[in-house]
Amino acid sequence: MITGVGLVTPIGLDPTSTWAALLAGKSGAAPISLFDPSDQTVRFACEVKDFDPEAHMERKEARRADRFLQFALATAGQAMQEAGLADGFGDTPKGRVGVIIGSGIGGLPLLEEQHEKLLRQGPSRVSPFFIPMFIADMSAGMVSMKYSAQGPNYATVSACASSAHAIGLAFRSVRHGEADVMIAGGTESTITPLCVAGFASMKAMSTRNDDPEHASRPFDAGRDGFVMGEGSGMLVLEEMEHAKARGVPILGEVIGFGQSADAYHMTAPAPDGSGARSAMERALEDGGVVPTDVQYINAHGTSTPANDSAETAAVKNVFGDHAYDLVIGSTKSMTGHTLGAAGAIEAAVCTAVCQHGIIPPTINFEEPDPECDLEYAHGGSIERHVSVALSNSFGFGGHNASLAIRRWEGA
Repeated sequence: MITGVGLVTPIGLDPTSTWAALLAGKSGAAPISLFDPSDQTVRFACEVKDFDPEAHMERKEARRADRFLQFALATAGQAMQEAGLADGFGDTPKGRVGVIIGSGIGGLPLLEEQHEKLLRQGPSRVSPFFIPMFIADMSAGMVSMKYSAQGPNYATVSACASSAHAIGLAFRSVRHGEADVMIAGGTESTITPLCVAGFASMKAMSTRNDDPEHASRPFDAGRDGFVMGEGSGMLVLEEMEHAKARGVPILGEVIGFGQSADAYHMTAPAPDGSGARSAMERALEDGGVVPTDVQYINAHGTSTPANDSAETAAVKNVFGDHAYDLVIGSTKSMTGHTLGAAGAIEAAVCTAVCQHGIIPPTINFEEPDPECDLEYAHGGSIERHVSVALSNSFGFGGHNASLAIRRWEGA
């Protein structure tokens, strides 16, 4: 059961504001402000705006934490507050509460800052907090410390599938009886000179510097790459009887998790979408549902030429004729691609879609691509009862993860 959600995104600092911005079709893309991008090929991104870490943690803690850690602590706090667990677990043993948080890259801003300090001022000036605040697992570590969660605790690193894997593995921890409560999600903040330059060198990002808001255009024939984003998403997953006994509202339920590998290329997806197909099929099988039970897919939908066509082919292979009855949405058209945090942010969106029966639009879809001929919610939000949604996440290295999320119909 999902009993809490936390979100910090380029279009909102909590679930309520993010959801409203998604329904309004608001783009988070704008010129980069986190550093001077004037010498970069790509000079825009989807940054988190007006984020105050001290609203979520003590000043001393905030100063020692990389931005990706600040995001994680903020969203974990939101999710725990909604789940009614922010002040403790009651009779639940601390060893029955765990944390799994994914990050594709970890504390890259801190790495770049400390490397510059090393070169300019020498080894003695490198911060003693550099290593513990840079490594990708520290988001899970710090959240577990904040809430004294002593159950399963680790990080997942599978590029852009990292947080989908985190949620899937947390789901299995609850299902297999390892924990009663799991805090799971992802966090990422890599809008830095090195990271932007690296992705730009790969020709992976859009270069629409003169029109950032229309740059992320998943499934559109004119797409030319993804727009980098940052942020965090967190879910509280809870064993059903445990949640019922506490009397907290249930927001939805994760019912299935599928994962696979393309085993094809370092960065490109298998053109026929075979790996994505396997992940979706396994998520459906794991959830005990059939393709016709699904009404909505939050696609990986990065706005790159190869990904969007391969994912569309995979959806057709899994769903057959029913593929044309589905609504396929890519909220990356608004949030940008938040890399390791994307799967968790989009799982939270799927939860809201199932709750409210409204599907956010895929903005900037203007010119149909013959290879992407499904319903992409490009005309605005769509009202539709959604019983089951899939959330797809695919990462460099051929990592594929799919989560099946169901509307909660219980008492």
